[in-house]
Formats: sequence, C-alpha cells, structure tokens
Amino acid sequence: MGFLSRHMWSFLDARFHTQPFRKFVDQQMHKRMPPHTGWVHVFGSLSLMLFLNQVITGILLLLYYRPTAEEAFKSIQYLHSEVSFGWLFRQLHAWGATLMILTVIVHMARTFFMGAYKKPRELTWVVGVAIFVLTIIFGFSGYLLPWNQLSFWATTVGTEIAGAVPGIGPVLRKLLLGGTDVGPETLSRFFTLHAVVLPWVMFALVVVHLFFMRVQNLATMDPVGEERPYPPESGIPFWPVHLAKEGCVALATLGLLVTLSVLAPWEIGEPADPLTTPAGIKPEWYFLPSYQLLKYFTGPRGRIFSIFLVTVPFLLLFLWPFLDRSKARHPRQRPIAVTVGVLAIVLALVLGTLAHVAESRYTIFGLTIEFDVMGKPKLVEPDADSAHSSRDLRQSGMDTPHAADPVGIGDSTDAEDVALEGWALLSEGRPANHQTPAVATASLSPRAMDSKK
Repeated sequence: MGFLSRHMWSFLDARFHTQPFRKFVDQQMHKRMPPHTGWVHVFGSLSLMLFLNQVITGILLLLYYRPTAEEAFKSIQYLHSEVSFGWLFRQLHAWGATLMILTVIVHMARTFFMGAYKKPRELTWVVGVAIFVLTIIFGFSGYLLPWNQLSFWATTVGTEIAGAVPGIGPVLRKLLLGGTDVGPETLSRFFTLHAVVLPWVMFALVVVHLFFMRVQNLATMDPVGEERPYPPESGIPFWPVHLAKEGCVALATLGLLVTLSVLAPWEIGEPADPLTTPAGIKPEWYFLPSYQLLKYFTGPRGRIFSIFLVTVPFLLLFLWPFLDRSKARHPRQRPIAVTVGVLAIVLALVLGTLAHVAESRYTIFGLTIEFDVMGKPKLVEPDADSAHSSRDLRQSGMDTPHAADPVGIGDSTDAEDVALEGWALLSEGRPANHQTPAVATASLSPRAMDSKK
C-alpha cells in the first residue's frame, strides 16, 4: 500500500505540483486545537455527516421519484412497496433532515454562547447562518414533492404568505408557483430548485465554511485581540483525538437514525386533493414558534407586522457579530449577549409548546383538558352533552373540519383569500356540496420526499 501511495503521489507531483496541497492537508490533520475543545465541538462535523446522509439518500430516492402531478405520489408508494429497502432510504432521508436541523441549531448555540463568532471569525458565522437558512429553503422546496394532502395545502399557504411580503410579494409568489395556483408547474419548479440548484449552493457554502474554520482554527476563550498562543503539548490533536470523538458521535447518531427509521416511520399520507384540506394541520417542530407568533396579530397590517417579526431573528443572526462589539468571549463576561440568547431560546420553547398543544385535547390524571387556538387550557366537564361540547369547540375555534383563524380575519368564501391572510380557514357559509378547506398552517418541513400526517 505504501509503495502504491508513493508512486501515485510521485506521478501527480510530476504533473500538477501537489506538494503545497499535501502540506496543507497534513498541517490540518495534525493541527492542535484549543485546550477547551471537547464533546460540544462535534456538532459541526455531525451536521456535515447528516448532510452527506441527505445527499446519498436523496440520490437513491431520485432513482425512482417522478416529478409530475400524476406520478409523484404513486412513485413514493412504489418506492415503499416494491423497491428493496426503499422504505429505509426514505425514512433515513426524513429523519436525517430532522436531526440535521437539530444539530445545526445546537452547533450555532454553542458558537453563540462561547463567543466564537467574534473577530476574526465573523464571516465564518455569517456563512454558517446562510447554511442554516438554506436548510430551511431546502425544506420548503422539498415539502411539495410527495404531492400528498398535507404537502399540497401547506405549500399553498406558504406561497400565499410569501406573496404577502411588501413590495416583492406578488412577483415572488408567481415566480414560485409558475402561475396563480399550486399545480404541476409548481411541482416542476420546486423539484428543480430542490434537486438541482440548492445542492450546489449548499455544497459551495459548506466548502467555504470548512475552509474558514480550518484555516482560523477554533476560537479560544481569550478576549478578542488578547489571544495567547497555547503550548502545542496542551492542545488537543485533531488527529486522532478529536476525530475519534467525532467518529463516535457519528456512529451513535447513525444508530439513532436507523432506530427511528424502523420504530417510528413517517407515513406516506393521502394523495393531494385540491378540494379537501386535512383539518388541524401544524408545522414541524422548528416552525412552531413562528406559527404561534403569527396568531397574535390580526388584519392586513398585523399580517405584515407578523412577517416582519418572523424575519427579524434571521436578520439578527446575520448581523450579530457586527452588533456585539465587546471583546469578551467567556459567557460570564458577556451577560447581555447571554441573556438575549437564553431569552430567545425560552421564548421559542414557550411559543413552540403553545403551538403544539393548541387545538388539541389531553386527558391528565382523569381530567380532560382542551386547548384553544392560542394554547389556553379549558377543563372539559365529563357530563357535558355532545351539543354543548360542540358549541364550546366552535367558540374556541376548534370545530372540525374548521380550525381556528390564527390571524383573526373572519369569514371568507374563497380558499385563496384564506391562505393569503395566512393560516386561515373558510367559513361555514360554504355550499354544502363542497368540503371546506381547513388550512391551519404553512408547514415547511425539510423532508425532501416526505410529509407527516
């Protein structure tokens, strides 16, 4: 093996002068990392591993997926029932997307609280935030591909919300849909964006992010401009020590991924029906805080303001390295930044929890509790008659098949107007021979070929 390796490099050196590249790789492999480097620093490489899982499983799914309105849903069914291990590829893709979102969030939180975004690593942080946003766009573009009920109507609402953006909204919506409504043209555009355009953009951003990180190394806990060189013997070797940690976590995550795929598989759902919308639709867990926030603002101005509020966190993420001008990195020396980060996490958890329990009923210690559209609990009397219970549900915005109007726009007789107002539903004045769509959310999952019923 050594003989072949020497002759291979000798052959390449004589033609391409690979010595500088080999020297760079050798330096990076044996670079000493800061002494505080530990297990919390493995989530970046774990995100990369999960991205590779998405690429590999996505390619396998593409072998059988047909991006047409007539064949998309059938191709998913065929993948599950006829293709050897096709169900496993799809489940790995679905759960891998969810775990990738989680690991990226944890990686960003570690970077934020350790002050690793400060000078000279501002651009590394900015590129990382761009990767996070691109992951969300991956989800939005891939969500429609299964062409089932949930993905069809969630995409309808999502594009209408995008159309409400001041100024560029109508043009953006038409560009996304390829027309006035979700249809075959929309599926074709989303497929092209998801399977052709976005992967190359993501690949470029990941390469740039890794290059910045490897050249600048991990940040120490010293203040900006006061970094002290640490003795090589006190640093953590990337190879084999830190790489071994990353390998252990990657193997454990792969085991978790397979376990979830087998024990908790995602269902295919039902084929898309433009005339019937499933009731009680909710977004994926990472969209629940934004979903709940949109409920608190009503009317056209409220809709615009709510879109602005949902956009602000992403703007702050991009600009934070330039807004936080303090030199300190240690969390104890940055009380304001740490407080902002903790409050943001707590707020996201609270809003997400409220959105999760909203419009649902739970039995706890023998007591039946209903939660209205805002997440407020209400005790249900066990001896209440069905008519009284039905009336209470309508008053709390939970009558089926109609879900509550999250932005309070009132009645409507047109499904597109309902979606335009964001997360709204049709009124009970609809003709009896037409089922009323109960659009309750713009669920934008990152599952390229999946949806959750």
